[in-house]
Amino acid sequence: MNDHGGRVVAAARELGCGVDDLLDLSASLNPFAPDVAPIVERAARRSRWYPDERAATAAMAAALGEPRERVVLTNGASEAIAVLAALHPVGEVVDPEFSQYRRHLGAIEVGAPRWRSNPSAPCGRLAATTDEAFVWDESFHALAAGRWSRGDSSSWRIASLTKTWRCPGVRIGYVVAPTAGDAERFRARRPEWSVGAAACAVVEQLAGTSDLVGWASRIADARRHLADGLAARGLDVRETDANWVLVRDGGHLVEPLFRRHVLVRELGSYGLPGWLRVAVADDAGTDRFLATVDEVLR
Repeated sequence: MNDHGGRVVAAARELGCGVDDLLDLSASLNPFAPDVAPIVERAARRSRWYPDERAATAAMAAALGEPRERVVLTNGASEAIAVLAALHPVGEVVDPEFSQYRRHLGAIEVGAPRWRSNPSAPCGRLAATTDEAFVWDESFHALAAGRWSRGDSSSWRIASLTKTWRCPGVRIGYVVAPTAGDAERFRARRPEWSVGAAACAVVEQLAGTSDLVGWASRIADARRHLADGLAARGLDVRETDANWVLVRDGGHLVEPLFRRHVLVRELGSYGLPGWLRVAVADDAGTDRFLATVDEVLR
């Protein structure tokens, strides 16, 4: 159950409950994002024809402040990573780091072009302004820094919009290429009709209206509340710049929380065995989580 966060359907099936009965803190999503369901429902009519992503691409490029010809929408950051790794199959990955880079790169070599997440996953710290990378994965940057990107125009930048807008079922991400030519080469590798109509509709409506500064501020407050609550219970907790905290686990939290319908993320695949990632929730979610931790600790 813990090789990836957000496996709520499988968890509900195993526990014999409904998905809505679960508190999923294994996937680090924006708890303050608007509900995208009305946008998806209004886009249902578009399912009758092939998607046209031009308007969505223009909206995302405008939000990023980047030339439209350098921005490519993708079927989540997972597709962005896979396609970019096919184009540039040799890279350097310094653990602890997001495991998908190693999964898709053909070879990992010291001194090769560096792939890195910002903020770092799982440690959750924003990179210094002087840090460099060949590929920056900025999937959580908006929720940590209150802006879409660090703006490193000489690097590839990729991101998953499903974290920012809390819609992992609507597969949507993007790539900002260093040049328009790079973007064309990426498009040529990407599968045809990669981004569906519902995803395009979500981008068109939310790219320019997202309150990144407000969301980052609310997440920081909620993160402190969560970290303080865990520390008050005697747990070894590490705060981050991102929308999660890290908790040292001696093997006694994950399964009891799971049996009480609360999901958290083990970090062995990230190179941090013995640690958990707990996503920031709204006040109700945090209160439920801390109350469940109290039950487990008793």
